[in-house]
Amino acid sequence: MFENIKPMDIEKRSFAIITELLGDTQLDPENELVIKRVIHTTADFDYVENLVFSPHAVGKGIAALREGCDIVTDTQMAKAGINKTILGRLGGEVHCFMSDPDVAAEAKERGVTRAIVSMERAAQLSRPCVFAIGNAPTALISLHELIEAGKLDPALIIGVPVGFVNVVESKELFLDSPVPHIIARGRKGGSNVAAAICNAMLYQIMR
Repeated sequence: MFENIKPMDIEKRSFAIITELLGDTQLDPENELVIKRVIHTTADFDYVENLVFSPHAVGKGIAALREGCDIVTDTQMAKAGINKTILGRLGGEVHCFMSDPDVAAEAKERGVTRAIVSMERAAQLSRPCVFAIGNAPTALISLHELIEAGKLDPALIIGVPVGFVNVVESKELFLDSPVPHIIARGRKGGSNVAAAICNAMLYQIMR
C-alpha cells in the first residue's frame, strides 16, 4: 500500500527513513545534515563514506554564506538547483559562466575547456566565493592551479564532479589542501550533489 502523505511532509518523512536506514552509523554532527541531504538527493548511501570534509569545512562554508559570499557553479543545472531565495536574503548570488558566449569563444581560441575559462573568470569576482563543482574535473584542476598561483582564495571548494576521465585525479588534488573543501571521492557526484551540499548549508542558516 502507498503511504498517504501530504506534499509538505514528504521531505520530512524521507529524512526520517534515511535516519532509520543509517541505523547505528555515527555521523559527525557538523557534517550530518550535508550527508543526509546528499543521500536524500541521490538515494545513495555510499556518500556516508565517499564524502570527505576538511576540518570544519561545513562551518566555514556556512559562515561565508552568512556573510553574503557568492556561489560559483560549473553547470546551469547546479545553478538552477541552489536555493537562490535564501542566498539572496543573505546578500549572495550564484554565478555560472559556462554558457557565456565570450567564454565559449575564448575557450575555442585557446584550445581549452569552457570550465577552465569559467574558473578564471570567477577568480576575478570581487567577493569571496564558494565553488560548487559537480560536472567538470577541468574546473577543479583550474581552481587548484589558480590557488597555487595565488590568484584565488576560495571560501570553500565543493568538488563532486561525476564521470570517468580525470574525475578521481582532480578530486585527489584537494584532499591534502589547506583550502576548506568537501570532496566526493571516487567517480560519483554530479550537479545535483553540488547543489544539495550548498542547500544543506543554506537551510541550516535559515531554519
